[in-house]
Amino acid sequence: MSSTGVTPRSPIGVFDSGVGGLSVLREIRRALPHEDLVYVADSGHAPYGDQPSEFIEGRASAVVQFLLGTGAKAITVACNTATVVAVEKLRAWSPVPIVAIEPAIKPAATATKSGAIGVLATRQTLASANVARLCAQYGQNVKIHLQPCPGFVEQVERADLASARTRELVVQYVAPLVAQGVDTLVLGCTHYPFLEPLIREVAGPGVLVIDPAAAVARELGRRLDGAALRAPPDRAGNAAFFSSGDLAHARFVMPRLWGENIEVQALPAGNAAPPP
Repeated sequence: MSSTGVTPRSPIGVFDSGVGGLSVLREIRRALPHEDLVYVADSGHAPYGDQPSEFIEGRASAVVQFLLGTGAKAITVACNTATVVAVEKLRAWSPVPIVAIEPAIKPAATATKSGAIGVLATRQTLASANVARLCAQYGQNVKIHLQPCPGFVEQVERADLASARTRELVVQYVAPLVAQGVDTLVLGCTHYPFLEPLIREVAGPGVLVIDPAAAVARELGRRLDGAALRAPPDRAGNAAFFSSGDLAHARFVMPRLWGENIEVQALPAGNAAPPP
């Protein structure tokens, strides 16, 4: 047992501003099938991408406190916006490791053959110092097109993945990038992998689409191994799901995105203030 009181059988906490982080949870389940998981969709406050930094920090703090209350041995921030805005402050006080996602600009810059990549993300993520740092670090010989995608999160939150309106949005944001020679697209929001089939269709077969979720799952496994906290392989892991949004809607959308029947519980009220 670690000094925080967690054990290898303690759960992993995962959260996002909404249901998009289920794309990351899917990769964690695939990579770490014996782990118990607790997922929080903060859909009652989505999307984070258009909110002030102070609001995002407060919500991220509240959700992390809830996950710690479940006994989480590690926490994954499955939200690019929460990562770029709040993760350093979260790590400053969290007693357990926090693994976060960020736009995969480095692998995209390595993979491109045309020398032009596109980053699809929320406005808040694209305006962050973290993205500016990644662009400066890996963009010297690559043209990086930063494309905000308002409306994508809302469509995924409705599980509206293939309607005429969703296709219209994908064409609006992706087609101009392809016309400018982009051959590699970064999915810079965890909601966006649920639109990946449509993004690939619009972009065409010559465009590589990169989702960093699998890399997050691998890093989480390394952190668990380093702390001797990987669950024993004696059973399949369970998953619990919570939402701060409308519960009837969450119970409609989340099973469809997860791909199987699940029970979604209401995220308890309270615990909203950041730690002192």
